[in-house]
Amino acid sequence: MIPILTLGVEEEYLIVDPLTGDLAKDPPKALFEDCQTELGESVTHEFLKCQIEIATPVCETIAEARRHLATMRSCIKRAAHKYDLELMAASTHPFADWSGQRHTDAPRYEKLDADLQGAIRRMLICGMHVHAGIEDPDMRIDLMNQMRYFLPHLLALSTSSPFWGGHIMGMMSYRTTVWDGMPRNGIPDRFESWGEYERLCNRLVMAGVIEDSSKIWWDLRPSARFPTLEMRITDVCPRLEDALCIAAIYLCLLRMLARLRRSNMRWRVYPRLLVQENRWLASRFGVNGRLVDLGKGAQTPFAALLEEILELIEEDAVALDCLEEVHHARKIIERGTSATQQIAVYENAIQDGASKKEALKQVVDHLIVQTATDLPDAGHIS
Repeated sequence: MIPILTLGVEEEYLIVDPLTGDLAKDPPKALFEDCQTELGESVTHEFLKCQIEIATPVCETIAEARRHLATMRSCIKRAAHKYDLELMAASTHPFADWSGQRHTDAPRYEKLDADLQGAIRRMLICGMHVHAGIEDPDMRIDLMNQMRYFLPHLLALSTSSPFWGGHIMGMMSYRTTVWDGMPRNGIPDRFESWGEYERLCNRLVMAGVIEDSSKIWWDLRPSARFPTLEMRITDVCPRLEDALCIAAIYLCLLRMLARLRRSNMRWRVYPRLLVQENRWLASRFGVNGRLVDLGKGAQTPFAALLEEILELIEEDAVALDCLEEVHHARKIIERGTSATQQIAVYENAIQDGASKKEALKQVVDHLIVQTATDLPDAGHIS
């Protein structure tokens, strides 16, 4: 049986002051209220006040997800403009200081702050999560085991966090390094069944270290609230088209694995350490580097691995009506991810005589423009 594979997308954004380029440490409450008036519960606070999160409803197609994401991004952008602020989709800010941020006043965030202390206070990072609807719990676990292999490939395509605190960190996704300071994260373990997964979660709950499985923050996990498999490894993409490409590839990979399962075949499940190594290579080099082809045991250029993936999921992209979105991955390879472009903007500015501060501000300006590139101009907030 091949699941229907509905989807939902969650994205986290930053609110910035376009004059200084710095984060809005304490944006007006009215900004959030304006967004909630139009979007309802689809928009929520994040741990830090400078962040805002959206979640699409359940979507039947990538095209439907596109409409919702475009509407939500546009709404927040218009609301921010009312208060002379801007919307920026990137997984780290080029120069903001995490220690100067304020967390949202809410019981949930107070508890997270008390429990996790410095680990969560420096979480000045944003990500994109994609939920894929899979009703059968055992199929959810089986596909999670196999899907682990492809997580680094999705991360590489999404990278948008080369800066931290005003420095080029030598990584395309420095967000992953920051995130690794949190407990219970990274590549998930392998499970024989849904029952084994539930027993693990229950043991942690009974020990009193977590309230429920929502506190297990793996790069891929069964959702604690929905019958979905939630992909959480990716950076948030400034360009909406890039985000949709990654969501489409994720869905197509799951459908491909379900096809194999229907034919009593499966993708080989590799040890966690090997997948974790590719995760590191993806965060370090992005699409410009190599990942280990675990079947061959050799490093292979990412572009070549991507072509193999696109060939594997061609049938599934046609079936899910997202071939154009899937093939967009070739454009990402050609022009580079957001991380590549951010570094180029910074280095070009320095070569043109800009100071470090001015060059970093130009990166922020670039990200603001990129975030708005694929959005409609129409809206309701005024």
